[in-house]
Amino acid sequence: MPGSADAPILVWFRRDLRDYDHRALSAALASGGPVYCVFVFDTDILDALASKTDRRVAFIHGSVVELDAALRTRGGGLIVRHGRAVSLIPALARELEVAAVYANRDYEPAAKARDVDVTTALAAAGIALSTFKDQCLFEREEVLTQAGGHFTVFTPYKNAWLKRLTSHDWQPATTLEGRLCLPEDEGDMPTLADIGFDPGKLAELGIQPGMSGARARWQDFQARMDRYHRFRDYPAARGVSYLSVDLRFGTLSLRELVACAATTPGEGAQAWLNELIWRDFYFMVLDTHPQVVSRCFKPAFDALQWDDWPEGLHAWQQGRTGYPLVDAAMRQLLHSGWMHNRLRMVTASFLSKDLGIDWRLGEAWFAAQLNDFDLAANNGGWQWAASTGCDAQPWFRIFNPVTQSEKFDPEGRFIRRYVPELAKVPDKYIHAPWKMSAAQQTDCGIWIGRDYPAPIVDHARARTNTLARYEIAAKADNPEIQDWRGGEISS
Repeated sequence: MPGSADAPILVWFRRDLRDYDHRALSAALASGGPVYCVFVFDTDILDALASKTDRRVAFIHGSVVELDAALRTRGGGLIVRHGRAVSLIPALARELEVAAVYANRDYEPAAKARDVDVTTALAAAGIALSTFKDQCLFEREEVLTQAGGHFTVFTPYKNAWLKRLTSHDWQPATTLEGRLCLPEDEGDMPTLADIGFDPGKLAELGIQPGMSGARARWQDFQARMDRYHRFRDYPAARGVSYLSVDLRFGTLSLRELVACAATTPGEGAQAWLNELIWRDFYFMVLDTHPQVVSRCFKPAFDALQWDDWPEGLHAWQQGRTGYPLVDAAMRQLLHSGWMHNRLRMVTASFLSKDLGIDWRLGEAWFAAQLNDFDLAANNGGWQWAASTGCDAQPWFRIFNPVTQSEKFDPEGRFIRRYVPELAKVPDKYIHAPWKMSAAQQTDCGIWIGRDYPAPIVDHARARTNTLARYEIAAKADNPEIQDWRGGEISS
């Protein structure tokens, strides 16, 4: 690493808001010199947010406050700035006369471009930017095909990932006391109001930010991990980990999670480890194929002719499609900023294959609403559901929103929680309330079309239209393509 053994180093925290098992911080402390720590509320990111009550900013702010407190107990603290990181980081590095800036790597195209600009600005002052692997277990060149290329299908990637995995890979970064410092003239921590945001309802939703919140969620899931494989698909059950926001902002160590999942016997732990591998897979795809941000991974599907239907998009966004499971999921998202993974697939399939609306519009809506929004996973999930991505579901596989509802919310418990106007609808009709007779609707105190929307589309007709839409693009890509009708799937 550049600089003399006792030269100061600046550690730039980004999506890694913890003071333990932190590769950049550990490397800086190991250098033996003074270590400064900084976080920037980056206006290049914040200015693009539509809402000033964005839950994510409140989560980040709470996590930054906790991180600062943790660093202060170790003799240092967090320098917090508000502005353009691309300008502020080089300026602070020059001001502190550091030999290098250390940071953990980010794989999003905008973040990579930012780091190139910061590297250039720092180099002009004779300062290096050194980055470390931290937010994934294996990076782009670490899991390759036998031919030396990048995987585009998950299962062989997973097999290669598991074959490469050893206990060394999940060993935590060494935590050293080191020489943490904080400039004497460092001001107070800016409030949310100082950076132009309101608290929102993070506390009301019971979402505790920071390492303490992450630790509580992790301990809760460890007690349930053995049941993960049985309950993970049922949104009314407490079956998933709820750790996605902690992985997104690094308030919890990925290596700690992998170590637990890989060494815990049973199907539950193995099923959850599989999800962590998917996360690495999508990071690799985004890192090696940055065009997926705006284009289909499968170029042939860039030619898909989507329907221009603003009213349909709005109905989907607001949970007013007339399909109860879809609407419950979309209302959960609006209310809490979170959505169950099974429902992310169902709602994405519904938008692209029932409503015929471009998956990119749905991806953008999720990006604006999800507390755990992560470009790699969000893009990967949407392209999977729309059948335009790598290792996506076959384009002729179209989720039936009613059968999905019957299978994964059989008693309608989740539906009734988020679509309370259907509370009195019997189980027999909760998945398709439009099938009730007029007398039955009267008994339930609800009229379909007045109190709750009638279905915005007929699934069978929409399915036929979607198959035709995709078949044109698929055959244009490969005129010899096997007729899909032989392997048609509808779930």
